[in-house]
Amino acid sequence: MREPVKRLVEAGWVLAVQEDQDGRRSARITLQDGQLYLHSLRRQPTPAHAHTLQESEVVGVLKPSCTLAFLDLGWAGSTRGRVTIRLTPDTPLARQFVLLCTGQRGHTYRNTKLLQMWDKGEPGEWVVGGDYESNDGEGGAPLLPDLQGQYRESNRAGAVLASWGLGSPRSAQFVITTRDLQDGDQWSCVFGDVVSGLDVVRAAVNHSDITEVTVVDCGVVLPL
Repeated sequence: MREPVKRLVEAGWVLAVQEDQDGRRSARITLQDGQLYLHSLRRQPTPAHAHTLQESEVVGVLKPSCTLAFLDLGWAGSTRGRVTIRLTPDTPLARQFVLLCTGQRGHTYRNTKLLQMWDKGEPGEWVVGGDYESNDGEGGAPLLPDLQGQYRESNRAGAVLASWGLGSPRSAQFVITTRDLQDGDQWSCVFGDVVSGLDVVRAAVNHSDITEVTVVDCGVVLPL
């Protein structure tokens, strides 16, 4: 990245914008620890001095073979850390996850909460999130008409998978596993793996009330 552009990004003066019938939404582009991040779209004033790019063009530089998405988790009034997820190439669930991390279709995981956890302290411990509709576990409709695809199985902590069946009306909800499975069991419909920040999810599991854990921001990692 050229130095003048780098300075603009670091100053928060570069935004990706999307126009629709309800007006303009914009997304921050930030540079942190050598990584370039596109945050979720939101309705917010665009500073007069901002340099704007079309959201569609920015998202268009993503490489389907190595897409990284992120969720920033927070509780008790502060952001606790970033969870970065490498998505399985070219699967409908991965594409849907990108749409909900960027907000390209209006809906986003931002401000959703973790809904529940299972098997706390046991093999196969996992958490559920992603109800962008009602935020209580009853919503999370799919954004894509057909989620069928070639998905992996995994028994490892850090797997990211569909919480419900691919034909479910809640198939935008997701699971993040925090402990390995044992005895040869496998999770199915895996569409990603946590590559950093699994400790943040594990800390969330140990919070007194999992439903107080919120996705305070989300987005994707842009290639430099």
